[in-house]
Amino acid sequence: MALITEGKVKSVYDIFNDEDKVHIRFHDKVTAGNGRTIDYPEDKGKVCCLISAFLFEIIKKHGIPTHFLGTDGSNTMVCKKVNIIPLEVVVRNVAAGSIVRQTTIEEGTEFNWPLIEFFLKDDAKDDPLLTTDRIIQMGYDMEDVGEMEIMAREVNSLLKETFDSIGLTLVDFKLEFGYDSGQNLLLADELSPDGMRLWKEGKSFDKDLFRKEEGDIVEAYKYIL
Repeated sequence: MALITEGKVKSVYDIFNDEDKVHIRFHDKVTAGNGRTIDYPEDKGKVCCLISAFLFEIIKKHGIPTHFLGTDGSNTMVCKKVNIIPLEVVVRNVAAGSIVRQTTIEEGTEFNWPLIEFFLKDDAKDDPLLTTDRIIQMGYDMEDVGEMEIMAREVNSLLKETFDSIGLTLVDFKLEFGYDSGQNLLLADELSPDGMRLWKEGKSFDKDLFRKEEGDIVEAYKYIL
């Protein structure tokens, strides 16, 4: 396999005998603050991969198009090759994180209708919040942006139901999308607690444990799995 790109906690590899597929390998690594804080907890990559695979399977069964095809071992997903759109879609069911820091909304406020926010996927700019007008001026197809929002709400309903069933509150989460070789819009990247906030009885079961030095994320992730 040939390395295509290496992110903060995952690497993407070409599959020589199939130009439309890639391997996404999860590493035993965790970062915070756009990579400024780093650790290498054992088994973290495997657990994130298996949780992602489980959630992608649920989403695919409900007809939402994704890049996920299967797994190859415990820390690698097989996926359709996509060109990632550099927009991060954040779905908020409960106020936490940046929306609390940047507004007068109190942490823990429940939103009657989930908030959908778009951020520029750019670490050098610290992933700024985007407005609709900015997205238009940046040249994005607003039909696809609207479809991303619709898909995000559908994914939210499925994930909330899944986590409710094990007593966890889905506070918020991040999604990424991409185009395959046929220019089809697909849900991409991963679906793990690295990109979510999950609460149970006032305790985090997500990457905030690492950000705030409040516990072992691998144990929390294994509990979810």
